[in-house]
Amino acid sequence: MSHDSTAAPEAAARKLSGRRRKEIVAVLLFSGGPIFESSIPLSVFGIDRQDAGVPRYRLLVCGGEEGPLRTTGGLELTAPHGLEAISRAGTVVVPAWRSITSPPPEEALDALRRAHEEGARIVGLCTGAFVLAAAGLLDGRPATTHWMYAPTLAKRYPSVHVDPRELFVDDGDVLTSAGTAAGIDLCLHIVRTDHGNEAAGALARRLVVPPRRTGGQERYLDRSLPEEIGADPLAEVVAWALEHLHEQFDVETLAARAYMSRRTFDRRFRSLTGSAPLQWLITQRVLQAQRLLETSDYSVDEVAGRCGFRSPVALRGHFRRQLGSSPAAYRAAYRARRPQGDKPTDAEGPTGPAVPGPALHPEGPVPLQSRRAAASAVGSGASLSTAATASVENGREMYVTGRATLPGQRSGT
Repeated sequence: MSHDSTAAPEAAARKLSGRRRKEIVAVLLFSGGPIFESSIPLSVFGIDRQDAGVPRYRLLVCGGEEGPLRTTGGLELTAPHGLEAISRAGTVVVPAWRSITSPPPEEALDALRRAHEEGARIVGLCTGAFVLAAAGLLDGRPATTHWMYAPTLAKRYPSVHVDPRELFVDDGDVLTSAGTAAGIDLCLHIVRTDHGNEAAGALARRLVVPPRRTGGQERYLDRSLPEEIGADPLAEVVAWALEHLHEQFDVETLAARAYMSRRTFDRRFRSLTGSAPLQWLITQRVLQAQRLLETSDYSVDEVAGRCGFRSPVALRGHFRRQLGSSPAAYRAAYRARRPQGDKPTDAEGPTGPAVPGPALHPEGPVPLQSRRAAASAVGSGASLSTAATASVENGREMYVTGRATLPGQRSGT
């Protein structure tokens, strides 16, 4: 479910200026961009499907730099328009950026800033969020990108409120999405916003995709950290936490190991990983539980203890919030989808090792796609659009989650 923000109505009320028209969508392409992501807005907004009940958009494909533009497989593309055509668009889409480590062309950034100032809706799909961030359009806003790149986005642009769990984030006049399939989700959301549920449903049927997907990126999250973390003093603390997930420790423990106050540690950790430390720690414990449920015969109570949860109730609550199912249902669905003949390979029930440790989280014989399918096969896939907070119960810190209050609309159930 998307969450409305108080900022969205104000953003939506902004009027287009000059020659800009609401029905015109400009797609900004760069050399080195992946062709799949680039083709998503071209297919959604560039094909006339009025016979199916989908209102027509006018598409302008614009080159963000001098061509020809080289893309996946060595293909060369020639964009029919240059940056000047963006001045006519009511919506500007950046479908992807070639490298999260290189700066986008300043001319393209200027064109995006000008478009936004003149009331255009700016959209970044997947790594396109890096281009929007470089233009300063995400400062102080909620945003998302592919979970693998979210920590780097958060570290490079600390003023952006990066949420790696969402499929897309709608903040009114600036929208961002996660990876490839989430780009389709966001484009459908735009059609729904512009023309209603029937139009979006008709388009989804044509594309043979769900009109609304449930859940978020949390089921795909791994132990993702910025590439630059190895040189940061917090790297040792993060490594220690991952090695000791089976122990019961809290964020205060991590702050003490970093020789920092809790407030300083929270700020440094968030700037490094894009996540609050408590939120990150809970996610890692759930991921460890997910792996144990896949690779062992431990009971749910034993899994809770081996992942550092203070009780099985805590595990069940956080597991359901992140993956939309109970641990038992997740295990059953995972095993039902596992290729016949495969058996748990790491911990074989109560006689297995007493401490799971990092050795219990390899992919094993089951492909990652099967693990993801198990997560999507159970429950409602409730989105982890939550903000982790801490409370005290019986003198000990307990993990509690509540709805996030960041502005903007978010994808979810």
